[in-house]
Amino acid sequence: MPDAARIGAVAVLVSCAEVRDNRRSAERSSRALPSPSLPPEEAAMPKFAANLTMMFNEHPFPLRFAAAAHAGFEAVEFLFPYEHAPAEVAAWLKAHGLVNVLFNMPPGDWAAGERGLASLPGREAEFRAGVVRALEYAQALGTPRLHAMAGLVVPGAAPGIQRALYVDNLRHAARAAAPYGVTVLIEPINTRDMPGYFLSTQAEAHAIREEIGEPNLLVQMDLYHAQIMEGDIATKLRRYLPHVGHIQIAGVPERNEPDDGELDYRYLFRLLDELGYAGWVGCEYRPRGRTEDGLGWLRETGA
Repeated sequence: MPDAARIGAVAVLVSCAEVRDNRRSAERSSRALPSPSLPPEEAAMPKFAANLTMMFNEHPFPLRFAAAAHAGFEAVEFLFPYEHAPAEVAAWLKAHGLVNVLFNMPPGDWAAGERGLASLPGREAEFRAGVVRALEYAQALGTPRLHAMAGLVVPGAAPGIQRALYVDNLRHAARAAAPYGVTVLIEPINTRDMPGYFLSTQAEAHAIREEIGEPNLLVQMDLYHAQIMEGDIATKLRRYLPHVGHIQIAGVPERNEPDDGELDYRYLFRLLDELGYAGWVGCEYRPRGRTEDGLGWLRETGA
């Protein structure tokens, strides 16, 4: 090979080697760099609380606290703690680094079908005793919110009388809770799951809230119930969120994991961030199987 040709060939080989080395160096550098941050609408997500009445039912109630913490939850809610002493429940929370964000006031005879006392004529003393009992638990557990269940429509009772009693009882509960820094919540519940429930729409709940006018009386907005009764969830969040004290989620219509059903929760979670919701989102759903096996939706949020 002539010298000029040999020199040219060597130059080409050197050039190719430099290109390969530069490419490998770039690849190593790119692998060393951290992943780019997600856009704000994807990086930020609400805070999620496990509902221990409905989730982790593969364990006895006292062991659900450990299971929730192991699954990555930092907060829990439940319907009723009253089968256990306040000190016991407080110890389970403390042992697993959890906070309790919500439970319900005593509902009457749940096993017999009662679903709250707040609107029931003749049960005023029982309701008010329940407020006292719930506040005792809230102080022991550090719980900032209590749900006062309305109860069922009383056959033959004048609707106006039942509503007036509901308003009086809620005003009493809110004023009793205020010195302890506790917020009282009312929740519209769908009448398919709970036929005859006294409070079933967002508009009704907020009208009552406005009438009572106590600053620590807010609405608990369960998006599962709201979708079944009314739909148009995004518009209702935009309208009512400043007066919402707690949000709950479940897939619609089966009340399973939120990634199963007709609601696009990824969109709704981004909307909650956009609207500045800083509260907890309670996961009040029935897992399709073992609870932890259905938590892919939670891992996807990065929460």
